[in-house]
Amino acid sequence: MGLRRWGFIILILLFPFQLGVVGFQQPYSTIDTPQISNELQQQLDNASSTDFIPVIVRLKPTANLENLPTSSRSARLEALILRLQSTARSSQQPFRVWLYEKQQAGSTNSPTFFWSINAFAIQATPEVIKQLTLFPSVLSISLDSIYDAPVSITNPPSIEPNLTQINVQAIWAQGWDGFGVVVASLDTGVDATHPDLAPRWRGGTNSWFDPYNQHSTPYDPSGHGTGVMGIMVGGSAGGTSIGIAPGARWISAKIFNDSGKATTSAIHAAFQWILDPDNNPATPDAPNILNNSWGGIVPGCNLEFQPDLQVLVAAGVLPIFAAGNLGPTISSNASPANLPEAFSVGSVDSADLVAPFSSRGPSNCSPNSIYPNLVAPGVNINSTERSGLYGSFSGTSVAAPHAVGVLALMLQAYPFLTIEQQRQALLAATIDLPSTPADNDTGIGRLDACIGFQWLQENIGQTAQLPVKIHLPFIQN
Repeated sequence: MGLRRWGFIILILLFPFQLGVVGFQQPYSTIDTPQISNELQQQLDNASSTDFIPVIVRLKPTANLENLPTSSRSARLEALILRLQSTARSSQQPFRVWLYEKQQAGSTNSPTFFWSINAFAIQATPEVIKQLTLFPSVLSISLDSIYDAPVSITNPPSIEPNLTQINVQAIWAQGWDGFGVVVASLDTGVDATHPDLAPRWRGGTNSWFDPYNQHSTPYDPSGHGTGVMGIMVGGSAGGTSIGIAPGARWISAKIFNDSGKATTSAIHAAFQWILDPDNNPATPDAPNILNNSWGGIVPGCNLEFQPDLQVLVAAGVLPIFAAGNLGPTISSNASPANLPEAFSVGSVDSADLVAPFSSRGPSNCSPNSIYPNLVAPGVNINSTERSGLYGSFSGTSVAAPHAVGVLALMLQAYPFLTIEQQRQALLAATIDLPSTPADNDTGIGRLDACIGFQWLQENIGQTAQLPVKIHLPFIQN
Protein backbone atom coordinates (compact mmCIF):
# COMPACT_ATOMS: atom_id res chain seq x y z
CA MET A 1 0.00 0.00 0.00
CA GLY A 2 1.67 3.18 -0.37
CA LEU A 3 4.42 5.41 -1.61
CA ARG A 4 6.01 4.67 1.68
CA ARG A 5 7.99 6.94 3.81
CA TRP A 6 10.55 4.25 4.34
CA GLY A 7 12.31 4.33 7.64
CA PHE A 8 16.01 4.38 6.94
CA ILE A 9 18.25 1.58 7.91
CA ILE A 10 21.58 3.01 8.59
CA LEU A 11 23.87 0.73 10.49
CA ILE A 12 26.43 -1.70 9.22
CA LEU A 13 27.42 -4.67 11.27
CA LEU A 14 28.10 -8.25 11.17
CA PHE A 15 27.46 -9.95 14.38
CA PRO A 16 29.28 -12.69 16.22
CA PHE A 17 30.24 -13.37 19.83
CA GLN A 18 32.78 -15.13 21.96
CA LEU A 19 32.37 -18.24 24.04
CA GLY A 20 32.28 -17.43 27.73
CA VAL A 21 34.50 -18.86 30.42
CA VAL A 22 34.48 -18.75 34.17
CA GLY A 23 36.15 -15.62 35.40
CA PHE A 24 35.20 -13.72 32.24
CA GLN A 25 36.92 -10.36 32.38
CA GLN A 26 37.37 -7.39 30.13
CA PRO A 27 40.73 -7.69 28.39
CA TYR A 28 43.29 -4.94 28.63
CA SER A 29 43.65 -4.80 24.85
CA THR A 30 42.45 -6.48 21.71
CA ILE A 31 43.91 -7.01 18.28
CA ASP A 32 40.59 -7.20 16.42
CA THR A 33 38.86 -3.96 17.35
CA PRO A 34 35.07 -4.16 16.95
CA GLN A 35 33.56 -2.16 14.14
CA ILE A 36 31.86 1.02 15.35
CA SER A 37 29.31 2.58 13.03
CA ASN A 38 29.85 6.17 11.95
CA GLU A 39 26.48 7.17 13.40
CA LEU A 40 27.36 5.73 16.79
CA GLN A 41 30.77 7.39 16.78
CA GLN A 42 29.11 10.75 16.16
CA GLN A 43 26.81 10.17 19.13
CA LEU A 44 29.72 9.19 21.33
CA ASP A 45 31.71 12.27 20.31
CA ASN A 46 28.82 14.56 21.32
CA ALA A 47 27.49 12.70 24.38
CA SER A 48 28.01 13.59 28.00
CA SER A 49 29.29 10.99 30.44
CA THR A 50 25.78 10.38 31.83
CA ASP A 51 23.93 10.06 28.52
CA PHE A 52 22.37 6.70 27.69
CA ILE A 53 22.96 5.73 24.05
CA PRO A 54 20.93 2.87 22.49
CA VAL A 55 23.21 0.39 20.73
CA ILE A 56 23.20 -3.07 19.19
CA VAL A 57 26.20 -5.25 20.02
CA ARG A 58 27.01 -8.24 17.83
CA LEU A 59 29.13 -11.07 19.14
CA LYS A 60 31.35 -13.87 17.88
CA PRO A 61 31.03 -16.55 16.64
CA THR A 62 28.23 -16.69 14.11
CA ALA A 63 26.28 -19.92 13.89
CA ASN A 64 26.98 -22.28 11.03
CA LEU A 65 24.05 -22.10 8.58
CA GLU A 66 25.32 -24.93 6.38
CA ASN A 67 24.58 -28.68 6.39
CA LEU A 68 21.08 -28.42 7.84
CA PRO A 69 18.71 -31.40 7.53
CA THR A 70 16.90 -31.67 4.21
CA SER A 71 14.49 -34.46 5.14
CA SER A 72 11.64 -32.07 5.97
CA ARG A 73 10.90 -28.40 6.58
CA SER A 74 10.13 -29.05 10.26
CA ALA A 75 13.43 -30.88 10.80
CA ARG A 76 15.36 -28.08 9.09
CA LEU A 77 13.66 -25.35 11.14
CA GLU A 78 14.15 -27.15 14.44
CA ALA A 79 17.82 -27.87 13.75
CA LEU A 80 18.45 -24.29 12.66
CA ILE A 81 16.75 -22.75 15.69
CA LEU A 82 18.52 -25.04 18.14
CA ARG A 83 21.88 -24.33 16.50
CA LEU A 84 21.33 -20.57 16.65
CA GLN A 85 20.20 -20.73 20.27
CA SER A 86 23.14 -22.89 21.31
CA THR A 87 25.66 -20.52 19.74
CA ALA A 88 24.04 -17.49 21.34
CA ARG A 89 23.63 -19.11 24.76
CA SER A 90 27.28 -20.04 25.14
CA SER A 91 28.63 -16.70 23.96
CA GLN A 92 26.08 -14.41 25.64
CA GLN A 93 26.12 -15.84 29.15
CA PRO A 94 29.27 -13.96 30.33
CA PHE A 95 27.81 -10.69 29.07
CA ARG A 96 24.61 -11.26 31.05
CA VAL A 97 26.62 -11.27 34.28
CA TRP A 98 28.78 -8.29 33.31
CA LEU A 99 25.83 -6.23 32.10
CA TYR A 100 23.84 -7.01 35.24
CA GLU A 101 26.63 -5.47 37.29
CA LYS A 102 26.63 -2.39 35.05
CA GLN A 103 22.86 -2.12 35.37
CA GLN A 104 23.10 -2.28 39.15
CA ALA A 105 25.65 0.52 38.98
CA GLY A 106 23.20 2.66 36.98
CA SER A 107 25.21 2.78 33.76
CA THR A 108 22.95 0.61 31.56
CA ASN A 109 19.34 -0.41 31.23
CA SER A 110 18.18 -4.03 30.99
CA PRO A 111 19.53 -5.63 27.78
CA THR A 112 17.50 -7.49 25.15
CA PHE A 113 19.28 -10.57 23.82
CA PHE A 114 18.77 -12.03 20.31
CA TRP A 115 19.58 -15.66 19.59
CA SER A 116 18.81 -15.36 15.88
CA ILE A 117 21.76 -13.05 15.15
CA ASN A 118 23.80 -13.54 18.36
CA ALA A 119 23.52 -9.96 19.57
CA PHE A 120 22.04 -7.79 22.28
CA ALA A 121 20.46 -4.34 22.39
CA ILE A 122 21.14 -2.06 25.31
CA GLN A 123 21.15 1.58 26.37
CA ALA A 124 24.45 2.45 28.01
CA THR A 125 26.75 5.30 28.92
CA PRO A 126 29.69 6.15 26.63
CA GLU A 127 32.08 4.60 29.14
CA VAL A 128 30.30 1.23 29.08
CA ILE A 129 30.22 1.28 25.27
CA LYS A 130 33.94 2.03 25.26
CA GLN A 131 34.52 -0.92 27.59
CA LEU A 132 32.50 -3.19 25.29
CA THR A 133 34.88 -2.41 22.43
CA LEU A 134 37.70 -4.06 24.41
CA PHE A 135 36.08 -7.50 24.45
CA PRO A 136 37.51 -9.75 21.71
CA SER A 137 34.13 -11.50 21.51
CA VAL A 138 32.44 -8.28 20.35
CA LEU A 139 32.24 -8.09 16.58
CA SER A 140 30.52 -4.72 16.12
CA ILE A 141 28.59 -2.01 17.90
CA SER A 142 26.10 0.24 16.15
CA LEU A 143 23.39 2.71 16.96
CA ASP A 144 19.91 1.34 17.59
CA SER A 145 18.39 3.59 14.93
CA ILE A 146 14.86 4.88 14.55
CA TYR A 147 12.91 4.34 11.32
CA ASP A 148 9.75 6.05 10.11
CA ALA A 149 6.76 3.96 9.09
CA PRO A 150 5.81 3.88 5.40
CA VAL A 151 3.18 6.42 4.41
CA SER A 152 0.07 5.14 2.66
CA ILE A 153 -0.72 7.10 -0.48
CA THR A 154 -4.44 6.94 -1.18
CA ASN A 155 -5.71 7.56 -4.68
CA PRO A 156 -9.25 7.93 -6.02
CA PRO A 157 -10.95 4.53 -6.33
CA SER A 158 -10.57 2.84 -9.69
CA ILE A 159 -11.27 -0.53 -11.27
CA GLU A 160 -8.39 -2.73 -10.26
CA PRO A 161 -6.43 -4.22 -13.17
CA ASN A 162 -3.76 -5.98 -11.14
CA LEU A 163 -5.18 -9.50 -10.82
CA THR A 164 -5.89 -9.93 -14.51
CA GLN A 165 -2.61 -8.18 -15.33
CA ILE A 166 -0.61 -10.96 -13.69
CA ASN A 167 -2.88 -13.78 -14.98
CA VAL A 168 -3.79 -15.10 -11.55
CA GLN A 169 -7.29 -16.19 -12.63
CA ALA A 170 -5.78 -18.93 -14.78
CA ILE A 171 -4.12 -20.41 -11.69
CA TRP A 172 -7.31 -20.19 -9.63
CA ALA A 173 -9.08 -22.07 -12.41
CA GLN A 174 -6.68 -24.95 -11.81
CA GLY A 175 -7.75 -25.03 -8.16
CA TRP A 176 -4.78 -23.29 -6.56
CA ASP A 177 -5.57 -20.48 -4.12
CA GLY A 178 -2.74 -20.72 -1.56
CA PHE A 179 -4.51 -23.09 0.83
CA GLY A 180 -2.12 -24.49 3.44
CA VAL A 181 0.46 -21.71 2.96
CA VAL A 182 1.22 -19.11 5.64
CA VAL A 183 2.43 -15.65 4.63
CA ALA A 184 3.87 -13.10 7.05
CA SER A 185 4.47 -9.38 6.96
CA LEU A 186 6.72 -6.96 8.79
CA ASP A 187 4.76 -3.73 8.60
CA THR A 188 2.64 -1.19 10.48
CA GLY A 189 0.29 -3.95 11.60
CA VAL A 190 -2.95 -5.40 10.26
CA ASP A 191 -6.62 -4.65 10.91
CA ALA A 192 -7.75 -8.21 11.64
CA THR A 193 -11.38 -7.13 11.92
CA HIS A 194 -11.63 -6.42 8.20
CA PRO A 195 -14.06 -8.91 6.59
CA ASP A 196 -11.49 -9.78 3.92
CA LEU A 197 -8.73 -10.50 6.46
CA ALA A 198 -10.42 -11.74 9.64
CA PRO A 199 -11.11 -15.29 8.39
CA ARG A 200 -7.59 -15.60 7.05
CA TRP A 201 -5.65 -14.78 10.21
CA ARG A 202 -3.93 -17.94 11.51
CA GLY A 203 -4.95 -17.01 15.04
CA GLY A 204 -3.40 -17.84 18.39
CA THR A 205 -0.56 -16.24 20.27
CA ASN A 206 1.95 -17.35 17.63
CA SER A 207 0.39 -15.25 14.86
CA TRP A 208 0.92 -11.69 16.08
CA PHE A 209 3.99 -9.95 17.44
CA ASP A 210 4.30 -6.40 18.76
CA PRO A 211 7.85 -5.77 20.01
CA TYR A 212 6.67 -2.55 21.68
CA ASN A 213 3.95 -4.37 23.67
CA GLN A 214 1.33 -1.81 22.68
CA HIS A 215 -1.23 -4.28 21.29
CA SER A 216 -1.78 -7.91 22.25
CA THR A 217 -3.89 -8.59 19.15
CA PRO A 218 -3.55 -7.39 15.54
CA TYR A 219 -3.87 -3.63 15.11
CA ASP A 220 -2.88 -1.12 12.44
CA PRO A 221 -2.83 2.62 13.24
CA SER A 222 -1.95 3.72 9.71
CA GLY A 223 -3.56 1.23 7.32
CA HIS A 224 -0.34 0.54 5.40
CA GLY A 225 0.07 -3.04 6.57
CA THR A 226 -3.66 -3.72 6.15
CA GLY A 227 -3.54 -2.80 2.47
CA VAL A 228 -0.39 -4.84 1.89
CA MET A 229 -1.97 -7.91 3.50
CA GLY A 230 -5.15 -7.53 1.43
CA ILE A 231 -3.20 -7.91 -1.81
CA MET A 232 -1.64 -11.14 -0.57
CA VAL A 233 -4.64 -12.95 0.94
CA GLY A 234 -7.75 -10.77 0.72
CA GLY A 235 -11.01 -12.29 -0.47
CA SER A 236 -14.02 -10.82 -2.19
CA ALA A 237 -16.12 -9.54 0.71
CA GLY A 238 -16.34 -6.13 -0.96
CA GLY A 239 -17.74 -7.53 -4.19
CA THR A 240 -14.50 -7.97 -6.13
CA SER A 241 -11.52 -10.25 -5.61
CA ILE A 242 -8.56 -8.33 -4.23
CA GLY A 243 -6.15 -10.99 -2.93
CA ILE A 244 -3.88 -13.19 -5.01
CA ALA A 245 -3.83 -16.16 -2.60
CA PRO A 246 -7.20 -15.96 -0.80
CA GLY A 247 -6.81 -19.50 0.54
CA ALA A 248 -3.60 -18.72 2.42
CA ARG A 249 -3.39 -17.57 6.02
CA TRP A 250 -1.42 -14.71 7.50
CA ILE A 251 0.61 -13.71 10.53
CA SER A 252 2.26 -10.36 11.17
CA ALA A 253 4.83 -8.48 13.23
CA LYS A 254 4.17 -4.79 13.89
CA ILE A 255 7.67 -3.35 13.49
CA PHE A 256 6.46 0.28 13.73
CA ASN A 257 5.01 1.61 16.96
CA ASP A 258 1.80 3.63 17.12
CA SER A 259 3.76 6.81 16.43
CA GLY A 260 5.06 5.36 13.17
CA LYS A 261 8.60 4.78 14.41
CA ALA A 262 10.66 1.58 14.37
CA THR A 263 13.90 0.81 16.14
CA THR A 264 16.59 -1.38 14.69
CA SER A 265 16.37 -3.66 17.70
CA ALA A 266 12.60 -4.10 17.27
CA ILE A 267 13.12 -5.12 13.64
CA HIS A 268 15.75 -7.65 14.71
CA ALA A 269 13.29 -8.98 17.28
CA ALA A 270 10.63 -9.33 14.60
CA PHE A 271 12.94 -11.23 12.26
CA GLN A 272 13.77 -13.58 15.14
CA TRP A 273 10.06 -14.07 15.92
CA ILE A 274 9.41 -15.08 12.31
CA LEU A 275 11.74 -18.07 12.77
CA ASP A 276 9.92 -19.44 15.81
CA PRO A 277 6.63 -17.63 16.57
CA ASP A 278 5.58 -19.91 19.45
CA ASN A 279 9.06 -20.09 20.99
CA ASN A 280 9.13 -23.87 20.60
CA PRO A 281 11.69 -25.19 18.09
CA ALA A 282 9.89 -28.55 17.92
CA THR A 283 6.78 -26.99 16.32
CA PRO A 284 7.40 -25.70 12.76
CA ASP A 285 5.16 -22.64 12.86
CA ALA A 286 7.39 -20.29 10.86
CA PRO A 287 5.64 -18.80 7.82
CA ASN A 288 6.42 -19.97 4.30
CA ILE A 289 7.07 -16.47 2.90
CA LEU A 290 7.86 -13.06 4.39
CA ASN A 291 6.77 -9.75 2.87
CA ASN A 292 8.72 -6.58 3.68
CA SER A 293 7.06 -3.43 2.35
CA TRP A 294 9.53 -1.13 4.10
CA GLY A 295 13.15 -0.14 3.67
CA GLY A 296 15.75 2.58 3.44
CA ILE A 297 15.21 6.13 2.20
CA VAL A 298 18.84 6.87 1.29
CA PRO A 299 20.42 4.96 -1.63
CA GLY A 300 23.42 2.85 -0.67
CA CYS A 301 24.44 -0.50 0.74
CA ASN A 302 23.82 -1.16 4.42
CA LEU A 303 24.53 -4.58 5.94
CA GLU A 304 22.63 -4.11 9.20
CA PHE A 305 19.98 -6.72 8.46
CA GLN A 306 21.99 -9.09 6.28
CA PRO A 307 22.51 -11.65 9.09
CA ASP A 308 18.74 -11.74 9.67
CA LEU A 309 18.08 -12.39 5.99
CA GLN A 310 20.80 -15.05 5.84
CA VAL A 311 19.12 -16.93 8.67
CA LEU A 312 15.70 -16.67 6.99
CA VAL A 313 17.13 -18.04 3.75
CA ALA A 314 18.73 -20.90 5.68
CA ALA A 315 15.29 -21.62 7.16
CA GLY A 316 13.73 -21.73 3.69
CA VAL A 317 11.73 -18.51 4.13
CA LEU A 318 12.15 -16.18 1.15
CA PRO A 319 12.32 -12.50 2.23
CA ILE A 320 10.52 -10.51 -0.46
CA PHE A 321 11.04 -6.73 -0.37
CA ALA A 322 9.49 -3.70 -1.97
CA ALA A 323 12.23 -2.26 -4.19
CA GLY A 324 11.74 1.27 -2.87
CA ASN A 325 10.21 4.55 -3.99
CA LEU A 326 13.43 6.45 -4.66
CA GLY A 327 13.34 6.43 -8.49
CA PRO A 328 13.77 7.21 -11.25
CA THR A 329 17.52 7.90 -11.12
CA ILE A 330 20.19 5.25 -11.65
CA SER A 331 21.15 3.20 -8.56
CA SER A 332 18.30 4.70 -6.56
CA ASN A 333 18.06 1.63 -4.33
CA ALA A 334 18.59 1.20 -0.60
CA SER A 335 19.01 -1.63 1.88
CA PRO A 336 17.85 -4.12 2.91
CA ALA A 337 15.98 -4.60 -0.39
CA ASN A 338 19.24 -4.52 -2.35
CA LEU A 339 21.01 -7.14 -0.23
CA PRO A 340 21.76 -10.32 -2.20
CA GLU A 341 19.57 -12.41 0.11
CA ALA A 342 16.50 -10.23 -0.56
CA PHE A 343 14.11 -10.58 -3.49
CA SER A 344 13.17 -7.08 -4.69
CA VAL A 345 10.02 -6.03 -6.56
CA GLY A 346 9.54 -2.75 -8.44
CA SER A 347 6.32 -1.13 -9.69
CA VAL A 348 4.58 -0.80 -13.05
CA ASP A 349 1.19 0.67 -13.87
CA SER A 350 -1.72 -1.07 -15.61
CA ALA A 351 -0.10 -0.36 -19.00
CA ASP A 352 3.18 -2.02 -17.90
CA LEU A 353 5.01 1.31 -17.75
CA VAL A 354 7.55 1.56 -14.95
CA ALA A 355 6.30 3.88 -12.23
CA PRO A 356 8.49 7.01 -11.94
CA PHE A 357 8.89 6.47 -8.20
CA SER A 358 10.09 2.86 -8.53
CA SER A 359 13.75 2.47 -7.45
CA ARG A 360 16.24 1.62 -10.17
CA GLY A 361 19.46 -0.36 -10.40
CA PRO A 362 22.11 -1.48 -10.59
CA SER A 363 22.17 -2.72 -7.02
CA ASN A 364 24.34 -0.68 -4.66
CA CYS A 365 25.21 -3.90 -2.81
CA SER A 366 25.91 -5.98 -5.94
CA PRO A 367 26.95 -3.58 -8.73
CA ASN A 368 26.99 -6.36 -11.32
CA SER A 369 23.41 -7.38 -10.53
CA ILE A 370 20.28 -5.93 -12.06
CA TYR A 371 17.78 -4.29 -9.75
CA PRO A 372 14.96 -4.88 -9.01
CA ASN A 373 14.57 -8.62 -9.50
CA LEU A 374 11.24 -8.07 -11.25
CA VAL A 375 8.30 -5.67 -11.39
CA ALA A 376 4.61 -6.08 -10.55
CA PRO A 377 1.51 -3.88 -10.52
CA GLY A 378 1.99 -1.02 -8.09
CA VAL A 379 -0.14 1.91 -9.25
CA ASN A 380 -3.79 2.44 -8.23
CA ILE A 381 -4.15 -0.98 -6.61
CA ASN A 382 -7.42 -1.63 -4.77
CA SER A 383 -7.02 -3.30 -1.40
CA THR A 384 -8.24 -3.42 2.18
CA GLU A 385 -8.38 -0.31 4.35
CA ARG A 386 -8.94 0.04 8.06
CA SER A 387 -12.47 -0.13 9.51
CA GLY A 388 -13.68 -2.55 6.85
CA LEU A 389 -13.13 -0.08 4.02
CA TYR A 390 -11.30 -0.29 0.68
CA GLY A 391 -8.91 2.09 -1.03
CA SER A 392 -6.69 2.49 -4.06
CA PHE A 393 -2.96 2.72 -3.39
CA SER A 394 0.35 3.12 -5.18
CA GLY A 395 3.99 2.31 -4.44
CA THR A 396 6.39 -0.60 -4.48
CA SER A 397 4.81 -1.47 -1.12
CA VAL A 398 1.86 -2.85 -3.06
CA ALA A 399 3.99 -4.37 -5.82
CA ALA A 400 5.94 -6.69 -3.49
CA PRO A 401 2.87 -8.52 -2.09
CA HIS A 402 1.96 -9.52 -5.65
CA ALA A 403 5.11 -11.65 -5.75
CA VAL A 404 4.32 -13.05 -2.30
CA GLY A 405 0.82 -14.01 -3.42
CA VAL A 406 2.07 -15.76 -6.56
CA LEU A 407 4.71 -17.63 -4.58
CA ALA A 408 2.00 -18.74 -2.13
CA LEU A 409 0.11 -20.29 -5.04
CA MET A 410 3.31 -22.00 -6.19
CA LEU A 411 4.08 -23.39 -2.74
CA GLN A 412 0.60 -24.86 -2.48
CA ALA A 413 1.12 -26.67 -5.76
CA TYR A 414 4.81 -27.47 -5.13
CA PRO A 415 5.24 -27.49 -1.31
CA PHE A 416 8.77 -28.86 -1.35
CA LEU A 417 10.41 -26.15 -3.44
CA THR A 418 13.84 -25.22 -2.11
CA ILE A 419 14.64 -21.58 -1.48
CA GLU A 420 16.64 -21.45 -4.71
CA GLN A 421 13.80 -23.06 -6.66
CA GLN A 422 11.45 -20.44 -5.24
CA ARG A 423 13.70 -17.68 -6.55
CA GLN A 424 14.01 -19.36 -9.93
CA ALA A 425 10.26 -19.88 -10.19
CA LEU A 426 9.52 -16.24 -9.46
CA LEU A 427 12.13 -15.02 -11.91
CA ALA A 428 10.67 -17.38 -14.51
CA ALA A 429 7.17 -16.06 -13.76
CA THR A 430 7.72 -12.96 -15.85
CA ILE A 431 7.17 -11.54 -19.30
CA ASP A 432 9.63 -9.26 -21.02
CA LEU A 433 8.19 -5.80 -21.35
CA PRO A 434 8.29 -4.20 -24.81
CA SER A 435 11.77 -2.95 -25.66
CA THR A 436 13.01 -3.74 -22.16
CA PRO A 437 14.97 -6.96 -21.76
CA ALA A 438 16.45 -7.69 -18.32
CA ASP A 439 17.50 -4.26 -17.15
CA ASN A 440 17.76 -1.94 -14.16
CA ASP A 441 14.27 -0.50 -14.60
CA THR A 442 12.12 -3.63 -14.84
CA GLY A 443 14.47 -6.36 -13.67
CA ILE A 444 13.83 -9.65 -15.41
CA GLY A 445 10.33 -8.55 -16.41
CA ARG A 446 6.75 -8.16 -15.18
CA LEU A 447 5.21 -10.82 -12.94
CA ASP A 448 2.93 -13.37 -14.65
CA ALA A 449 1.57 -16.26 -12.58
CA CYS A 450 0.56 -18.38 -15.54
CA ILE A 451 4.05 -18.33 -17.07
CA GLY A 452 5.51 -19.21 -13.67
CA PHE A 453 3.36 -22.32 -13.40
CA GLN A 454 4.33 -23.36 -16.91
CA TRP A 455 7.98 -23.15 -15.87
CA LEU A 456 7.28 -25.24 -12.76
CA GLN A 457 5.51 -27.92 -14.76
CA GLU A 458 8.41 -28.11 -17.22
CA ASN A 459 11.22 -28.01 -14.66
CA ILE A 460 9.80 -29.43 -11.42
CA GLY A 461 7.14 -31.84 -12.63
CA GLN A 462 3.71 -32.76 -11.39
CA THR A 463 1.95 -30.62 -8.82
CA ALA A 464 0.79 -31.87 -5.47
CA GLN A 465 -2.75 -33.18 -5.20
CA LEU A 466 -5.35 -30.56 -4.44
CA PRO A 467 -6.28 -30.88 -0.75
CA VAL A 468 -9.74 -31.21 0.67
CA LYS A 469 -10.25 -27.70 1.99
CA ILE A 470 -11.60 -28.27 5.48
CA HIS A 471 -10.51 -25.44 7.74
CA LEU A 472 -10.19 -26.93 11.19
CA PRO A 473 -10.38 -24.78 14.35
CA PHE A 474 -7.04 -23.32 15.31
CA ILE A 475 -5.17 -24.49 18.35
CA GLN A 476 -4.48 -21.46 20.51
CA ASN A 477 -0.76 -21.53 21.21
